[in-house]
Amino acid sequence: MQDQIKKLAQILLVILLAYVGVVVLVFIGLFNTTKPEKYVPIAVPEYQTDLEAAVYATQDPSLQLGYEVLVNTSKVIGPLVANAAKRTTGNNLECISCHLNEGTKAFGIPLNTVLERFPQFRGRENKIGTIEDRINGCLTRSMNGKPLDANAQEMKSLVAFLGWLNKETTRDVGNSLYAKATEKGIKPMEWPNRPADLSHGAEVFEQQCVLCHQKNGQGTKETEGQYLYPPLWGRDSYNNGAGMTRLLTAASFIKYNMPYGVSHQNPILTDEEAYDVAAYMNQQQRPEKAALLADFPDRTKKPLSTPYGPYADPYPVEQHQLGPYGPIADYYKKEFGIIKTK
Repeated sequence: MQDQIKKLAQILLVILLAYVGVVVLVFIGLFNTTKPEKYVPIAVPEYQTDLEAAVYATQDPSLQLGYEVLVNTSKVIGPLVANAAKRTTGNNLECISCHLNEGTKAFGIPLNTVLERFPQFRGRENKIGTIEDRINGCLTRSMNGKPLDANAQEMKSLVAFLGWLNKETTRDVGNSLYAKATEKGIKPMEWPNRPADLSHGAEVFEQQCVLCHQKNGQGTKETEGQYLYPPLWGRDSYNNGAGMTRLLTAASFIKYNMPYGVSHQNPILTDEEAYDVAAYMNQQQRPEKAALLADFPDRTKKPLSTPYGPYADPYPVEQHQLGPYGPIADYYKKEFGIIKTK
């Protein structure tokens, strides 16, 4: 009898302990203020950049086409497009070969504030030009191609994209380096008041440029035929009518943007190095643009380092190509009252 009572007591004790345990767990659940950690799935990026994701999020086919014209020029209106009728550019450069970070880099010839400056007077044509005119200047010179009709779908889409880009980059979509309106074009540098040293330029090119652009200057291609790093001379590069053939323009661009990845706040190259390597690059062979005599009808508006004549000054072509530019600038100030800065 005592054994039965003892066994019953043990069972009741187990039941009691189990009940107490359940009550304790309930109270812990009721009074614990710590929220369970929310499950966050691992993000799998669909797009390569934040800007690409933003433009595709609009679901606007026109803006998306404009973006593709900018970053995949050779595949949309260039030699790599299947439809021969669409081939407008004559080389395999992309717009972003010069307009860095998808056209948003400060002093990397940004495009995100460019529409605000058009219509614009252009000395090369000596008239007020539209944004479409300016784009065609790039297509026929930097891209060594032909003009694109202002009503072409690709032109209208690119202009629409530039308008969207201006609005989009006023808010953060991931890139803290979007150019401000004051960081347009190329940051000016103090050019050395001497002729460029081509031998030194070749040394700088070997030290700083060949990793991306190769020893022969022909760039690095990706598997689909597009350039990861563009050629700097040769048949697939910009022609001799492009703005980048001007030594002072190229030197400033290189100083504050190259090697690829540097910013204008922290350049790697000195003024001397940028000046000489730009001269070395631009003395190499490249396509020739026809009818350059029509450029700058008012010769006094011709930039100092325009590599082709005629000029409104008595200095030879070689000095316009290689410097020194101080004497030429002094001439324009004395004879025409014009202060030349580039």
